[in-house]
Amino acid sequence: MHMDLAVNVLDAQSVITAFGLIGILAIIFVETGLLVGFFLPGDSLLFLAGVGASGAAAEVFGRPDFHLSLPALLIGAPVAAVCGAQLGHLMGARLGPKLFARPNSRMFKQAHVAQAEAYFLRYGAGKAIVLARFVPVVRTFLNPVAGLLGVRGGTFFMWNAIGGVVWTVGITLLGYRLGDSLKGSIDSYMLPVIALIMIVSFSPVLIEVVRSRRAAR
Repeated sequence: MHMDLAVNVLDAQSVITAFGLIGILAIIFVETGLLVGFFLPGDSLLFLAGVGASGAAAEVFGRPDFHLSLPALLIGAPVAAVCGAQLGHLMGARLGPKLFARPNSRMFKQAHVAQAEAYFLRYGAGKAIVLARFVPVVRTFLNPVAGLLGVRGGTFFMWNAIGGVVWTVGITLLGYRLGDSLKGSIDSYMLPVIALIMIVSFSPVLIEVVRSRRAAR
């Protein structure tokens, strides 16, 4: 198996090229299950994974033999996302406030916890768990916050499974369809599409920051 000597975990293409399916599933699990994973590239990773399963895989990844299995992605990614979130919920339920009783640092911000709590207050448990899947940072912190707030295991699992499947399958198929439809010219569209995904993903975070600052004033 080909593997780059230096892998940038913040670069979705670098992770996929170096580790393939295993790397994709590991990143999805960590991003949704561990607090330290909030900075990892979940959305762009799923999108590029879909491209890697399409007819444009060799063109995008620069290797004629490179190709990911679409069925493996459509099964593995939801499982990794759901299992990661369940771990986060379990940690929140078992450790409680101790999990978040730490000072701000480069790897942890109390504001992230407050943002996840705000989602519960605004949307209620079910809707918040599903919608959070599409919001970077929030989808990491919301799961342990759900455990901390006492969301029952069965309720959390149901909404977690729905959100995990819709998020992973939806974005992966978007990349797959685009890769197949733009085969031969996808390089011209790849960067703009990824940029659009990042803008859409982070726009709720930016909106919440603006609202919080206005409220503070």
